[in-house]
Amino acid sequence: MRNRFDKQLITLNNELIEMGSMIEKAIEYAVKALVTQDIDLARKVITSDEEIDRQEREIENLCLKLLLQQQPVARDLRQISSALKMITDMERIGDHAADISEITLTMLDNKEPYVENLEYIQNMAKETSVMLVGSVDAFVNKNQEQANAVIRQDDVVDQLFLEVQKGLVSLIHKNPECGGQAADLLMVAKYFERIGDHATNISEWVIFSLTGTHETVYTK
Repeated sequence: MRNRFDKQLITLNNELIEMGSMIEKAIEYAVKALVTQDIDLARKVITSDEEIDRQEREIENLCLKLLLQQQPVARDLRQISSALKMITDMERIGDHAADISEITLTMLDNKEPYVENLEYIQNMAKETSVMLVGSVDAFVNKNQEQANAVIRQDDVVDQLFLEVQKGLVSLIHKNPECGGQAADLLMVAKYFERIGDHATNISEWVIFSLTGTHETVYTK
């Protein structure tokens, strides 16, 4: 009986890894579509959100089956319940990648060149992607230190957001005609900042699965 349960837990881990991979790709494609002004790639990101949603439902169903059929206790129960919480944040990350691509399409409709260098936003995308992968790996590997490292890394993303915000606000003051696009880029940066917050949430649930203690930093 235990052997079967362990195999199901391995399946759960593999499904989470798959969902994480899908979201990582969505983040990568979203920022690439933004930077290269690729309409088709932006639309691909939006469409892929449906696949991420389906993966969330599959993992949710697997978790519920494990809870009902195996009736786990202690650490096993925490592992499964944490996975249920994690996929909610993971699904939201997928939503934000799609949101970023929606903004990209809006800006491309206006057919205007970018008024600001996108380096900081690209850096935010890179850091949040690393956080996502690290949080899922921490769960699969039962690595509390790795989860803590992800939580600490959120400060880097927050600082990058402040840099983007500062630059765009300054740009609006200097050139009010750029206000619309600057506001769109600021919203893109805000979505990446939220992705970092969700990755932090995931890592907090990883820590809960290992220790039974959960401290919430971000609740949206």
